[in-house]
Amino acid sequence: MIFDLDKRPPENVAAKDSAKGELLYGEIVSFTSVIGAIIPARSVVFLLTENNVGGIAWSIGMINARVVPLLLSAHIDKDLYNHLYELYVPQFICIPEAKFEKGSFPVLKRAFGYVLLKTGEKSYPVYEHLSHLLPTSGSTGSPKLVRHSYENITSAALNISTFFELTSKERPLMVLPLYYTMGLSMVFSHLYVGATILITNLSMTDRSFWNFMKEEHATSFTGVPYSFEILNLMRFFYMDFPDLTLLTQGGGKMSRELNLKFAEYCSEHGKRWIATYGQSEGTARMSWLPPEYAISKVGSIGRAVPNGELFLIDEKGEIIEKPYTEGEMCYRGRNVTLGYALKYEDLMKADERYGVLHTGDLAYRDGDGCYYIVGRMGRFLKFFGMRIGLDECEQIIKSKYAIDCACVGTDDRMIIYITDPLKRQMVKEELVNKTKIVASAFEVRIIDEIPRNDAGKILYHNLRNK
Repeated sequence: MIFDLDKRPPENVAAKDSAKGELLYGEIVSFTSVIGAIIPARSVVFLLTENNVGGIAWSIGMINARVVPLLLSAHIDKDLYNHLYELYVPQFICIPEAKFEKGSFPVLKRAFGYVLLKTGEKSYPVYEHLSHLLPTSGSTGSPKLVRHSYENITSAALNISTFFELTSKERPLMVLPLYYTMGLSMVFSHLYVGATILITNLSMTDRSFWNFMKEEHATSFTGVPYSFEILNLMRFFYMDFPDLTLLTQGGGKMSRELNLKFAEYCSEHGKRWIATYGQSEGTARMSWLPPEYAISKVGSIGRAVPNGELFLIDEKGEIIEKPYTEGEMCYRGRNVTLGYALKYEDLMKADERYGVLHTGDLAYRDGDGCYYIVGRMGRFLKFFGMRIGLDECEQIIKSKYAIDCACVGTDDRMIIYITDPLKRQMVKEELVNKTKIVASAFEVRIIDEIPRNDAGKILYHNLRNK
């Protein structure tokens, strides 16, 4: 059984949620058998999750039963969900009770607040080592999925638990979604050491959130830059959490000022501040900055995780040996995923990466071997830890209004160029509605014409000064 869950004391608590739910290690083991008896191995299941013990029970139970779940938000946009359904034709769907509509599909099982439904779709071949699927862009609903293997998740759990020095006494507070790679990696790494996960759907501005955190003696907090912006606004630095010993950040670049503020706070209060870097394609984390460098190398993503390797290549694909020389950052390790899927036929593909990932990020390495990211090669941004595809946002706009547009930007703001001033507000509202990202992250600009080359391709570099 994955993570040796069957070797844990069955009465130990694996997870608790803010709705008073509780999940024991023994229950995960027995529920795995239940799932295996209902769902044929290698079946594809759409698992629409919320942050509660039920989400953990079903996701881990399915993976252990060699069922292949695609983890999605329980609040996913209906059109986006339908698009994914058409492409991946799942044999089963698992949703929270509150989302269940009678008469949709036959009910096979109710457990832990979720309902398992049988769609009637035919099964199809699935690669034997495929463990689960995650969307590359959970907000825009891209059909591109990341294919994870059983080796990926066990390797990642080992790597992460090693550099965080996790033990069975940990009580991590999980606010990141289960369908988000860093949230799911928290589950993997803490179950790997037999810890108790504290998981919540509560808003960080809710008093109940802070009560849950304190009453359950949370020992660590993991967040994306936006999470720490909220902590800062909530006057976190004046709060008393004696059990909290570790704060860790990932999910995109954090402002130097806020990064330094948390690093100095942790240094002064005997806590660890660890910045990390990763991608879903690398089963979440691929590098970490040791806490002793948190202040002196603020802004660095640090070094490769244990059992992994970071390196840089130039435009010719040659490895860069000199420090302070920019190139594309690459990663080598057993946590590198199998590749992508765009339709259900791709789920039978074997490993296409062979343990090496080209991240698409431009970076350099200092004299101490610590890496610094300076930009992106790919056409995507990260808002509040969620990767947003610029090309996908263009398609959202074009499919809704049939107008010409171009999207560019940074992790701070997306700039949308259109030629119709009457559509300015509508375009912004559509992106907010589809991506569930706050309106302040988008700026719509009006120009006379979208610049293109002779082949009709948009000249994005010509938009920088417009």
